[in-house]
Amino acid sequence: MVKKILSRFYMALIFLFLYMPIFVLIVLSFNNSDSRVNWGGFTLSRYVNCFHSETIMTAFATTLEITLISAIVATLIGTLAAIGISAMKKRNQTIYLGATNIPLLNADIVTGISMMLLFVKFTNLGFVTVLIAHITFNIPYVILNVLPKLKQANRSTYEAALDLGASPLKAFFTVTWPEIRSGVFSGFLMAVTMSLDDFSITYFTKGAGVNTLSTMLYAQLRKGIKPEIYALSTILFFTVLLLLIAVNLNSQKEPIMDPKASERKIRRIKRGNITRRIVSVAIIFILVIGSVFVFVEKKNLSGKGSKTLTVLNYGKYIDEGLVKQFEEETGIIVKYEEYEEPEEMYTKYKAGSISYDLICTSDYIIEKLIDEDELLTIDYQAMENYGNIDQTIIDMSTFDPTHEYTVPYFYGTLGILYNTKVYSEEDVKTWDLIWDTNLTEDLIMTNSVRDAFAPALITLGYSLNDTNPEHLEQAQKLLLEQKPQVSAYYVDETADEMIAENAALAVCYSGEAALAMDENENLNYYVPDEGSNLWIDSWFIPKSCENYDEAIAFLDFLCGDEEALVNFDYVYYASPILYVQENMDIDDRLYSAINPSSDIILNCEVYSALDDEIAAYVNTLWQQIKSQ
Repeated sequence: MVKKILSRFYMALIFLFLYMPIFVLIVLSFNNSDSRVNWGGFTLSRYVNCFHSETIMTAFATTLEITLISAIVATLIGTLAAIGISAMKKRNQTIYLGATNIPLLNADIVTGISMMLLFVKFTNLGFVTVLIAHITFNIPYVILNVLPKLKQANRSTYEAALDLGASPLKAFFTVTWPEIRSGVFSGFLMAVTMSLDDFSITYFTKGAGVNTLSTMLYAQLRKGIKPEIYALSTILFFTVLLLLIAVNLNSQKEPIMDPKASERKIRRIKRGNITRRIVSVAIIFILVIGSVFVFVEKKNLSGKGSKTLTVLNYGKYIDEGLVKQFEEETGIIVKYEEYEEPEEMYTKYKAGSISYDLICTSDYIIEKLIDEDELLTIDYQAMENYGNIDQTIIDMSTFDPTHEYTVPYFYGTLGILYNTKVYSEEDVKTWDLIWDTNLTEDLIMTNSVRDAFAPALITLGYSLNDTNPEHLEQAQKLLLEQKPQVSAYYVDETADEMIAENAALAVCYSGEAALAMDENENLNYYVPDEGSNLWIDSWFIPKSCENYDEAIAFLDFLCGDEEALVNFDYVYYASPILYVQENMDIDDRLYSAINPSSDIILNCEVYSALDDEIAAYVNTLWQQIKSQ
């Protein structure tokens, strides 16, 4: 008895562990508060907003299109393949079944990357490549559902039908199809479930502007969870749950009627069979109606236009409302893609799988691309708003020495974020403070090779772009001597640590400093008087551009006064648009982290691109520092 209770308790704990997160997610989807810890009352607004979001509805519709088309095609091909395999000799069956099992056993990420490499060789990535990839990995699931039913079928009956004069097609639908119908249906539903849930293969084979629910959710999670995502995830959970119920009901073998069974038992069996069919049909009907609703809603929300523009930008680096506004004003549909690191952008572009029309990235990567002759010149005369840009920022864009390839977007500095309860402005006026041996692990250092070497080189009297190996080794020595005073090497975590006052000093970029200062009034930011790095993120038109005029129109739109002010309020980095500098909030204007003065800008240097040999050498020095 005790053993039985413990067994049930153990199983209850397992199911609690598995399903409690889903239950919490469902509850949060009805929470009227944006907080995940405070209950703000019951609401259905999250679901309403979900179905009124163009991003979500477009991804939902694309998911359904890919899922249904790939499942139908895979079911047809898989069923025919299963029939072919079942007719083979034992040895050949073993070979083909082994080949069928490879996609099932192979890691999805390996399948996705291999398909991407194959597609890139012959065509650009897009909707069709995702569809082909889904059909390919769905086929084995159909084969494995249909093949057992074929083995159970009596082949002699099929041959007898042929002997009686039936055509092969009529014999198949009269004799074989009733035997394998449940397996085909189960294979179809399995294909639907797998496509609906897939991420890895879709991520590596999709092109610009193509997003399924899984890839859209991934992009959204990197920016921060919105309450609408809880509602969407709840809908997905119940969709998959309904599909699984339909699969299980359909896969249940119908009980064999025993002629000797009582009439009551026979009726019960018949009712059970009818009930299963009704429930399965009802589930399919609900899912079909839901799919139609999604397609209709997507059509109502999506912009209409024959022209397109493919854009690549950092994540969370533009107000999405501006993109929608641009589409409505111009009729140009923006296919918007994101990345996290400049090196990731470089790899995406150089892969050549997507023809990008417009890209935003960091200064040193742009210089590298200019040297590789990968950029088109920009027709500034066609931009009415180009004159809105601060000429100082244009002049500081030394990575574009002829000023014909780029349009500045946002900029900032590298400096010292400090707690005013511990340090004064006088203390941080020089980089010497971060080498002070009395800091006793009170310092957070930036976890970036060039940003770490920059203050060391400046302190030694060298340029932050110095490539002399002897000077770089001196900078490394200074950074090694600093290590005992460093509590951690951070990038994104710096703001949170300083807000929590777990450290009193941090070397970081102005953007992180501004975020931290907004949350903790004891924090301030200063760029040391010896100078520092000025980073400038800019737009450029790559040689892969197929919509040049549309790219110019988008650049001109972003340089508009009011549009730039809206974008600044969202991104919260220093804007090169003069109107923004003059009309921003007075507190923001006083923050050097948000609005560095001309003196600070002119006292800074922009990173130059390092050649491969020097870059590898500096990375080696940095790894030696981190490993000691």
